[in-house]
Formats: sequence, C-alpha cells, structure tokens
Amino acid sequence: MANRIMLNQTSYFGKGAINEIAAEVKNRGAKKVLLVTDESLVKFKVATKIADILAAAKIDYEIYDRIKPNPTIENVKDGVEACKKAGADIIVAVGGGSAIDTSKAIGIIITNPEFADVRSLEGVAPTKKPCLPIIAVSTTSGTAAEVTINYVITDTEKNRKFVCVDPHDIPVVAVVDPDMVASMPAGLAASTGMDALVHAIEGYITKGAWEMTDMMHLKAIEIISHWLPKSVKGDIEAREKMALGQYIAGMGFSNVGLGIVHSMAHPLSALYDIPHGKACAMLLVPVLKYNASVAGGRYKEIGKAMGVPGIETMDRNAAVNATLDAIQALADEVGIPRKIGPEGVKESDIDFLADSAMADACTPGNPREPSKADIVDIYKSAL
Repeated sequence: MANRIMLNQTSYFGKGAINEIAAEVKNRGAKKVLLVTDESLVKFKVATKIADILAAAKIDYEIYDRIKPNPTIENVKDGVEACKKAGADIIVAVGGGSAIDTSKAIGIIITNPEFADVRSLEGVAPTKKPCLPIIAVSTTSGTAAEVTINYVITDTEKNRKFVCVDPHDIPVVAVVDPDMVASMPAGLAASTGMDALVHAIEGYITKGAWEMTDMMHLKAIEIISHWLPKSVKGDIEAREKMALGQYIAGMGFSNVGLGIVHSMAHPLSALYDIPHGKACAMLLVPVLKYNASVAGGRYKEIGKAMGVPGIETMDRNAAVNATLDAIQALADEVGIPRKIGPEGVKESDIDFLADSAMADACTPGNPREPSKADIVDIYKSAL
C-alpha cells in the first residue's frame, strides 16, 4: 500500500508573513478577492489587517463575515452566493477552523456546482475540480485547517456535524503569522491548543500512521506540550511556537486521519454548542484509556515527547499511566474541565451521541474498532 502526503503548494511562517498575501494574489492572476472571516475578527481589527494589505496593493475585494463557530450549511450557502455576487476568483480565509472550513466548502461548490447540496460533500466526495484557490490565514493555534484536506460543517436540522475529506479543498497558500494569534483570549488559546495536541496524539496512534507522519506528530506533541501553558498566559514567543506546532500536527493527521476523540467530540459541538477543541480535550484521556489495550505500546513515545521523567525505563503499563497522567495534568493546567456533564451533556442524549459518533468519518481511523456500546460507555465515563 502506498502512503500519500499532501501539503500546501506554498506556506509562509513567521512575523510579517501576512505581507506576502498581496503578491500571492497577483502572481496567481486573480482579479477579485472574497475575504471570508467573522464579525468579531473585523470588529477587533484582526481581519482588517488583511483588508488593508489588499487595499494598499490595489486589489479589489469584498468581505463575507457571517461565519459562526461550528459553521453551518446555511453559512456555506450564503457564502457561495456572496462569492458569486462578488465575482471573486480567489478566497482569502482569515480565522480559525470555522472560517477556513467554510471557505473550503464555498470553494468546492463554486468549481463543482453539482455538489451544491452541501450534505453531498460528506465523507470522501468525488469532486472533479480543485476548489477556488484559497489563501488561508490562521488566527488560532489549533485547527490546522490551513494545511488539511478536511473540513467540518454543522447540520442544524439534524443536530449533527459531518466531516468532509477532499484533496481538492486544500488551500494553495497557508500563512502562519504569530501576529495574527497574539490577541487570542486565554480560553480560546487553551481549547484550540488542546485540539492541536489531540490532532498530534490521534494522528500518531491512528491505523494509517507511518514513519513520516510519526515524525511530524511527535515533534508537534513536543512543541505543544511545552509551550501551551505559556501560550494560554499570553506569552508572545509561546504563541509563535504554538502556531508552528499546530501546523506540524496538521501536516500529519490530514494525511493519516484521526480517531474517536474527534468522532465523539463532533456531536457534542453540534448538540450543545461546546467549542470543538474543548470537547476534544475533555474526551482525550477517556478515549486513550479505551485505546490503550491496542495502541498502548505507542504511549511511551508520546510521554517521551512530553518530557515525562523516567519514562524510558518504565514497563508498558507504567508508561501508559504516566503518559495519561501527563496529558491530564496539562489539560488541568490550562483550565479544561474533566467532565462533560457540567457542560450540559445529558445522559438521555448519549444514545443519539453514540449513533452520531459511529457514523462519523473519523471513526474508521481509530486504532481499536469500537462498538456503539463502547462509545456509550466512554461518554458515560466522561459524564
């Protein structure tokens, strides 16, 4: 079996990276930009940094800023209409996973109009053409949406999220500029940072993991576990390190998939509007306990990357427990709740949540094949 690696055509890292956007737009011969973002990033003059760069370069643009957390089918449809109305031939997505994921769906539908029914994009959609070119500018350090071939959309009618996997949706340019994440509030830095850690850990133990992605995931775990607490406190150097760490994690998991932490987190966000990263973080340790019987042999390397003292000489069981303790301690340090019940999750909803998780596109990548009863038990253990 051949292992495939897909990454952006071009990526820029470091302070001032956003200044490369105008040249990238012009070099691609684009005439009109749709700037996709959300109202808060406009209000707090984060997205306007990009608008100012476009204006200074005399590049015509329009702003679509109706993106919501956990973006919906309606967000996508509205964005498609905004893109058509603007006559845009390139998208600049500014934000976290919500803005970039919405841009992917917009871009795919513009070039593949037979998929105008957004639900038809679920899973691995057989689109024929690359999406409208996307330049993705990350403002959070967690989702890595700027480098992945995945996006997630919320179906409010059915109270569920669905995952779309499409090599045609990867942004042509990724811009990772620490100045764009400097103003993140502490809670957002914590939840998105833990999401990045989940990406790295799930990617490392998923069924599709191999040497190249192992290298990416272990380095990401090392960076994230060291710098996340400082990032949450607002340290600028830490924000820069986290921006890099989450991108490296994205390089890996986009190519090998994830597992049931994400499968189980998606319906929590859809039904209770719990932020995605927070939902993932609360489920990480319970799921790792479940997966330990199959994947526990890899936990020692995770612990080593996290700097767990003495783990080199521990036997398998001790290393598993030490690694789980280190992950939980990190989650506690950055303020992630341990239980989902206080977040509004009801035991009466668990059957529905489990059905949604079993149907999720991330489930097949889990190292241990779960039954619905297993998923139910994990949810209950996390209540």
